[in-house]
Amino acid sequence: MANSTLLVAQAPSDTEKSAGDVIGGNSYHPGNADSDNDGLDVPCPPHTTERKLMTRVDWRLIPFLCVLYLLAFLDRVNIANARSFSLVEDLHLENHQYNTALTMFFVPYIIFEIPSNILLKRFSPRIWLSTCMMGFGLASVGQGLVQNYSGLLATRFFLGLFECGMFPGCFYLISMWYKRSESQKRYSLFFSSTSLAGAFGGLLASAIGKMDGMRGYHGWRWIFLLEGVLTCLVAIFFFFVFPTFPEEAKWLTEEERDYIKARLQADQGHNAAERTITFGDVLTVMKDHRVWLGGFMYFGLIVPAYGYAFFAPTIISTYRYDAIQTQLHSVPPWAVSFTFSLITATISDWTRHRAAFALLPLSLGLAGFATLLKVHDNTPVQYAMLCFVTMGTYSVLPITVCWFSMNLGGHHRRAIGTAWQIGFGNIGGIIATFAFLSADAPLFTKGYSICLGFTCLSGVASLLYLISIYLENQRRAKAVRNVGLSDYEKSELGDLNPEFRYMY
Repeated sequence: MANSTLLVAQAPSDTEKSAGDVIGGNSYHPGNADSDNDGLDVPCPPHTTERKLMTRVDWRLIPFLCVLYLLAFLDRVNIANARSFSLVEDLHLENHQYNTALTMFFVPYIIFEIPSNILLKRFSPRIWLSTCMMGFGLASVGQGLVQNYSGLLATRFFLGLFECGMFPGCFYLISMWYKRSESQKRYSLFFSSTSLAGAFGGLLASAIGKMDGMRGYHGWRWIFLLEGVLTCLVAIFFFFVFPTFPEEAKWLTEEERDYIKARLQADQGHNAAERTITFGDVLTVMKDHRVWLGGFMYFGLIVPAYGYAFFAPTIISTYRYDAIQTQLHSVPPWAVSFTFSLITATISDWTRHRAAFALLPLSLGLAGFATLLKVHDNTPVQYAMLCFVTMGTYSVLPITVCWFSMNLGGHHRRAIGTAWQIGFGNIGGIIATFAFLSADAPLFTKGYSICLGFTCLSGVASLLYLISIYLENQRRAKAVRNVGLSDYEKSELGDLNPEFRYMY
């Protein structure tokens, strides 16, 4: 149904807008998460309440996204676990060939981020994401069957090709269901599936590693084969039940769909869901300096994030643990990160604030890397600092993406901007793959220094982004409020609409 059929309340007074800007930076109406009507001309359907309706949405959306990204991240980083079980020796990898194989994943992953989001909108999330899931599941199975370095490069390439749309696509889908003031818990719960994947991957690898030698296969092959087959089976199931956009959700009544679209329109403006994304849209979005800052915010965090994800078992093995104990000791830092991320996200949503939670937890990562650079003979301290690193990195990543993406108005600006942020940011993954080299063990001074520097880069970019949106909000508050724009013009402008207010 076209968005033009949706009606929103009249614009609030200057006083109300100012209050909304301070509390949450909402676009048109400050809103009330506990209200059943939220001031909309489209009322909440009489047979339900807003809270009950959004709880239904949560259960029909978030678990699917969590499972999807858990398996995607697991298939992406399980090569780090496989390395502990003779992968390098069996494939006769020399010098930096293992690191190059890690890098190969990011080549298609970076290039095809924006095209993937465009195709997701064209084919619907259910079809596109389920198909991609089947593709990277098969690529993971292929990793377990390769016989040489060339085969490993090929499978890593296809793994990156099929996984490129998972992260931005899922974030994009979440943003099309929830208001900005209620989105962070959902974003962080979804993204925390990476921490669960890291913890689950370590436990699973320790168990699968005991299959070493079964049917003539070393443990690393079984890791890829079993986890890849699991992904393929889930993908088949998801093809029939995976959620889609509100406009296409058949499990909602027409009244419920109208209400969900109306509450988002009141919060974020007209989203132009029916509009096709063009190459001109891409060029227009990329002219916005805030879009570039969003990319650097994410870019700076990706280096330490993948640095840890790909090399945690390698780092932990230098603490004199065997292969099985290394996998088991890789679990607690991920578990701590998962808990801390959810606490941070809950407080962020409660305060309706993002900036502080994108900046303050970075101090944990900075402290962790700085300590690891200096302390080399105290295993408990070094291990505790690995927990600090995961907490500081993996709690900020979803805050950064949520803050940026929810400040992009409209389907086309959000689809392009989110894909750009993730695509550009993942260039950091290439840097991360060469940050921790075997020759640098056990001190890994270069790797820790690189991660420390890029964490600082993310902090600076986030601070500049905060200053930019603050100044823009101040400028718009002083400008003429009603400039006579039509609904179509507002949807085309998205967050560039003079009535839009950025969330801090």
